[in-house]
Amino acid sequence: MHKSAIVYAIGKIMQVMGLVLLVPLALAVYDYRSLGIIKSLYQPEVFGFLLVIILCLGAGSFLVYVFRQGRYLQGIKEGYAVVTLGWLSMAFWFAIPLCFYLMSLPGSDFRNIIGAFTDAYFEVMSGFTTTGATIFGDVESLPRSLLFLRALAHWLGGMGIITLAIVIFPSLGVSGYQMFRGEVPGPTKDKLRPRLAQTVSILWGVYVLFTAAETVLLMVGGMDLFEAVCHSFATMATGGFSTHNASIAGQNDFIQWVIVLFMYLAGVNFILHYHALRGDVKHMVANREFLFYNGVIIVAVLMTVGVLCFNGLAPPEVAESHFRNVPLSSENFAEHYGQQAAKVDNFYGAVKVAFFQVVSIVTTTGFATADFDLWPNFLRFLLVFLMFFGGCAGSTGGGMKMVRIMIVFKVALNILRKLTQPKLVAPIKLGDQVVDDDRIINIVSFFILFTGLFVLTAILMTLFVPDLVTALACSIATIGNIGPGLAGVGAIENYGWIPLPGKWILVMSMLLGRLEIFTVLIVFRPSVWRK
Repeated sequence: MHKSAIVYAIGKIMQVMGLVLLVPLALAVYDYRSLGIIKSLYQPEVFGFLLVIILCLGAGSFLVYVFRQGRYLQGIKEGYAVVTLGWLSMAFWFAIPLCFYLMSLPGSDFRNIIGAFTDAYFEVMSGFTTTGATIFGDVESLPRSLLFLRALAHWLGGMGIITLAIVIFPSLGVSGYQMFRGEVPGPTKDKLRPRLAQTVSILWGVYVLFTAAETVLLMVGGMDLFEAVCHSFATMATGGFSTHNASIAGQNDFIQWVIVLFMYLAGVNFILHYHALRGDVKHMVANREFLFYNGVIIVAVLMTVGVLCFNGLAPPEVAESHFRNVPLSSENFAEHYGQQAAKVDNFYGAVKVAFFQVVSIVTTTGFATADFDLWPNFLRFLLVFLMFFGGCAGSTGGGMKMVRIMIVFKVALNILRKLTQPKLVAPIKLGDQVVDDDRIINIVSFFILFTGLFVLTAILMTLFVPDLVTALACSIATIGNIGPGLAGVGAIENYGWIPLPGKWILVMSMLLGRLEIFTVLIVFRPSVWRK
């Protein structure tokens, strides 16, 4: 392991961080313009932004200069190390302005710096990993600069900050393709061009195009520019951070359907989008993973609509018994229950809510227009089951990815067939392509690790939360990068009440889920660091 190569790349990433943070700093200064430049610098988040920018640009440039010889020491191990350590470090830098703000709130003091930093790091890691699990019960009280910081973390993490660094610094030097493989979600990382920087530039171009298109449509629907940008960032990254406490529930039908459309597009392999935008739709239509993705959504929507139309919400006494960190009074619960029931009391309402929540969960976006914790247990279980699926490989969605689910199913069916036909030779295929054994082993191994991590996280979380459903839900909601779960971390709840050790467990769960486990585990093997 060439440590100088890793430090050089981290320095480059810090330079990128320093540049992108100029945007929320400018927004903060603009919002405090009535105070004047000098007084605005005394605002905690403004000071935090300025401090981080100076440190990132200064220290990053210093590291790049001192360890410049490391750019030529390429290797697979260095690539994976840069991805994992880069994500941990950039979450640290992004957390500092939010930490300063949290420490300035009434009741905070220096003794609470650990709690403030934990909450800030949790929120930022949730942003970068596009999980969308928030510690805030009242996000509308946050300054616009911090709301934008959360959305920006989503957008950068959706396509990958390392890939952005490759675009800005094509000669980054440290095993660029290994970093690309370690950061882009899914088992397929096809190149569109011979040079990696060209492929990454194309993917970012499609990403920016869709983000801009959604922003325009949301503004047509009535959002102002700031809200439209924040929600577009969160949608295309399949993140789910909103600028409103009610998420998307308070928006009009046009905005909700626009977000459904772009959540759906964000869950599709961006390479397929590139081909489709060039007029080559056959790549998309012939792609088995894309067809399976659509099939899962359609079946899940039909099941959800059917249950909501014929059954409605769960009985009030059952729904009221679900765990909440701060239980609603009987009067408030009855009012809330009535509001949620009204959303599905007709066919169109059930279809709209079903489409939104199914697409939101399947793509791991995590936006909400309904409190699905009040739905019948069948639908609650269905949504948790869908959290394991995720979007397509090469999308910005989390979860296992559709292609892995397909191959695991095919492997299981193949084994069943061979039990009765021992001499059967039946290779695993995706369309006309045979899946090689190495890839099958990789996918099955990932499936086992993903499931094992879910179980381990759930077991650990039972030590810190008083409800089993909450422990299970927050486990899959973080490793699958979804955000909202059930019970104590449901659609109208938050993660702020979870004890500090539990939050750090979930932080690691989010990181492992976003970087798809192997990338992180490789770095924690002692043998990897030996020369």
